[in-house]
Amino acid sequence: MKVKPIEEIVAYLSPIAKETGVEIVDAAWDMRRRSLTLFIDREGGVDLNTCEAFHRAVDGPLDELDPTFGAAYTLNCSSPGLDRPFKTERDFLRHIGEKVEVHLYAPFEGSKYFEGVLLSYEEGEILLAAEQGERRIPFGKCAKVCLLIEV
Repeated sequence: MKVKPIEEIVAYLSPIAKETGVEIVDAAWDMRRRSLTLFIDREGGVDLNTCEAFHRAVDGPLDELDPTFGAAYTLNCSSPGLDRPFKTERDFLRHIGEKVEVHLYAPFEGSKYFEGVLLSYEEGEILLAAEQGERRIPFGKCAKVCLLIEV
């Protein structure tokens, strides 16, 4: 199935997202299932009603954009989930002061895993207040950074 690039779809739908009070934080094609999933977020979180309202708002405009060049596909709208990896600077900035976990590709300062309070994100570096003290970790060394979920 031939599809339009995710970047084009997100750019097209972002004004609609803003009007409905959400932000598109990620999007993905699943070619096997012939589906497009839009991950949305907003201050206070996303519930089923939010997903449904956004789905209804973008359904018609997506038909006009025709992201699959006439082929049938399924549109899914979803919350990004609590354990969604941080991908953009905005992801980091919105979680300053919160506990995060950092998974690394290779050991850095003796460990491949850190957890602590996110103090800042500047110029591609994470400043983390960890048990071992403050750590400045280059984002390029990170396999995954996400909120720490404590049970």
